[in-house]
Amino acid sequence: MSVNGTTDSLLPFSSDDLARLEAVREALLDPSPRRIGRLDQWGLADDYEIQAEIAEYSEHLITLADGTELDASLSIPKSLAPGRTCPAVVMPAPLSPLGHYSYLGMFPRWSRGGYAVLAYSQRGLAKSTGEIHCAGPQDVADATAVVDWLVAKDGIDAGRIGFFGASYGAGTSLLAAAQDRRIKAVAGASAWTDLLASLYENGTRHLKAFEALVKLFGEDRCSKEFRGVIQKIRANTIDDEVREFARVRSPRTYLDGYNEAATPLLLTTTWHETIFSVPAVIDFHQRLTAPKGLLIQVGDHGNAELPGLVGLPAKPTDMAYRWMDHHLGGTAGDGRPPRFDVRSEHMHDLFSDLRHATWADYALPKKRFHLADAPAGEVDGELVPDKPQAGWTRSVKATGKGTDIVVAPQLIQTGVAERLGMPHSYKTGDVDRGLAALFATAPLERASRVRGDLELRVTVKPQQADATIVAYLLDTDPATGWARIVTHAPYTFTAGQAGKATTVTFPLQPADYVVARGHRLQLVIDTHDPFFSYENITTPVFGIDITSPAGTESYLDVPLHPVD
Repeated sequence: MSVNGTTDSLLPFSSDDLARLEAVREALLDPSPRRIGRLDQWGLADDYEIQAEIAEYSEHLITLADGTELDASLSIPKSLAPGRTCPAVVMPAPLSPLGHYSYLGMFPRWSRGGYAVLAYSQRGLAKSTGEIHCAGPQDVADATAVVDWLVAKDGIDAGRIGFFGASYGAGTSLLAAAQDRRIKAVAGASAWTDLLASLYENGTRHLKAFEALVKLFGEDRCSKEFRGVIQKIRANTIDDEVREFARVRSPRTYLDGYNEAATPLLLTTTWHETIFSVPAVIDFHQRLTAPKGLLIQVGDHGNAELPGLVGLPAKPTDMAYRWMDHHLGGTAGDGRPPRFDVRSEHMHDLFSDLRHATWADYALPKKRFHLADAPAGEVDGELVPDKPQAGWTRSVKATGKGTDIVVAPQLIQTGVAERLGMPHSYKTGDVDRGLAALFATAPLERASRVRGDLELRVTVKPQQADATIVAYLLDTDPATGWARIVTHAPYTFTAGQAGKATTVTFPLQPADYVVARGHRLQLVIDTHDPFFSYENITTPVFGIDITSPAGTESYLDVPLHPVD
């Protein structure tokens, strides 16, 4: 079966990646000189020649008790002496048309490390049959059945089973480990830990990401329960059924179980992740008492691990090899032990590599900037330290369109450009001040780092129910007028808050960003972003007043400190 085809995926495989994976699969199935020789163009021929010598690759349909067939690929070491066993790594597929073939580039490293490897597509994905349950209890039961199938093979050590997954496969891996204690270690790349927080932030649906996920799943392949939840989210009916659906599919629900079993968990995410909640991943990591590691990188969902999935160096997969070696006893990594800490890159610098023992050690103390009215003769408000600023009002119009400043012009692909050193830029001078309120610091006297958690308090009086504001923090160069997004967060007001001045305090996404000397931090408070609202909706124009009453003055807390 060919793996060529659509690139619609949360993992943005290029056409070269697809060609590489197709050639890899052909060489695994037929390790002839001609097939392996074709891999020379990617420098992979030696890897797969060794793979053919040391391991036996095969493809299977794993039949479950209800007749569902899971498409899978298996590699088992050839050199096991009678009575000897090896550790095994199971890899549930990401949400990709390629299914389990997304992982073929990792097989040689696992095989050289002495592992058996089983990759499979969850029910309803790729060529597996059955309905999609969105990492529900049925998928967890399937993972247990897959482990049963694997450990029944000769030579598999049932006491040394690990799970690795990317994206949807990361969630499946974490949830399976919560129920099956035979899973001794997990590495999840672009993982989620709280499904509701990923779909619904500060009363605001992440509609663009939600619809992208639904499109990739294919509604016709989803279970009746899942289809019902999809319709409720579209209708903005976040009721007990939706919350329960998300709860049972959230690893945070099973936190006590991970800690009780001391299951080692390695998690990776990205600063501008648009699919799953980064604060939820960080909070989950902080609450773990089991062995744990956290990696946060430049870019968006799936960007950082993608090279590793096709066999190239990448921090998430390299760390996963070391993680499994340490906990399962293989030798797929580079021989170094894993780090049980917080490891990060700062935005737009792939070569940065920061390490801290805990998130508390990593995050810098917050500095408070008060939102202030515009000085005489100026258009924009200010962000001033030290003194609260009361008594001003900035009025904007909600038209259903908003400004050109958005969370991400393109899901996933904007993050790919960031990893290539080309973050999206905005001209904040062109922003319609009738649609957004802007506030800026004075030019920074020293290059400074934003690292950690941010929080905004603001008083808002919306004239209509279900009004949304979106706060963006930008790094603006006064010399050019160009700005880059540091972080953001939305907030949606309830029907009962319409016409009332309501003070709200909410977190922005955590960040790690270096602001150059002479640049300004600029806060933009907008009323619309297609990431949170459907396109082409008809909305009556209404006003939103942004104010700062005495006693509840508006402020922005930023972990901003000079670079040493």
